[in-house]
Amino acid sequence: MLRFEVSVEALLRSRFALSPAMDLCFLLRSLAGQDRPLPRAWATRLLPDFERLRRETELNAVLALHSPQSGPNFVAPPPRSLNQTWADDLAMIRATPLEAARHEFATNATGPSARDPRVRAVLDSTDAVSRIAEAMNQAWHELLATDWPQLRAICERDVVHRVGVIGEHGWVTTIESLHPSIAWQAGGIEIGHFPQVGTVRLAGDGLLLIPSVFVANIAAHLEDPWPRTLIYRARGTAAQWGEQATVPQPDALTALVGRARARLLLALDAPASTSHLARSLAMTPGAVGDHLAILRGAGLLVRARSGRSVLYRRTPLGEALVGGSD
Repeated sequence: MLRFEVSVEALLRSRFALSPAMDLCFLLRSLAGQDRPLPRAWATRLLPDFERLRRETELNAVLALHSPQSGPNFVAPPPRSLNQTWADDLAMIRATPLEAARHEFATNATGPSARDPRVRAVLDSTDAVSRIAEAMNQAWHELLATDWPQLRAICERDVVHRVGVIGEHGWVTTIESLHPSIAWQAGGIEIGHFPQVGTVRLAGDGLLLIPSVFVANIAAHLEDPWPRTLIYRARGTAAQWGEQATVPQPDALTALVGRARARLLLALDAPASTSHLARSLAMTPGAVGDHLAILRGAGLLVRARSGRSVLYRRTPLGEALVGGSD
């Protein structure tokens, strides 16, 4: 079991961020068979380009640094905010001093793949950092960039939901909702059935929470240069991967608020923007906006800004109405 000792000050300094580089690393590990398998449709679509990149770029050197449980810090630097972009991450990767990268090579490149002559030539070169950065940049643009806006929106909606839970129920409920194995016990966060064990005291910068669409279960960063970090699966990921059944027909809710508004309430299981709702429900943005305004006026929804988007989520009253329609 892993336990985080949490002071009040550390809790108040805790925050959320997004990490495009970390999700890229999770994706690469999944495609290489080192992590949770991707849904079949994604694997079928991405594997041909992934295998081509392994032949044509230095991607095998990147993969040699990873294992199912860990990877080097410099290829997934600590994110600064919810506005983190791949360009931000790539700039930090490229700025890694060679000696710092070589220290991580020695620690992480210990498997059979690291002894491949082509991989070894990259890791032993004086331009190893730039070659690894370029391979990751090509992988980003060919494997993830097209899907990232939609996946990023899932993570942003997750954060809006969690912040709403903090406001309504507090940090304990929020932390425990991240994963079934997480519990708040005696002033600390405990994670059962976790590969790492021991007790970690949160420093003054608190706990960093990162939603991910690719993390298999729950992951943690416990050592510098990262703040103490939990990476958890974002709400809405299962629906993205087609792992959830379709939404049930809201008969009772429809009778109360009308079919269109009932569909909107049910679709807001995770926070969403007007444009996202319009696309997913095949409605016009104008009609969605009108219905959202009515539901918000009735106290069933609230809205909050996330970057350039305004996201809507259900209030406790809205949750109660949806729950009563099951």
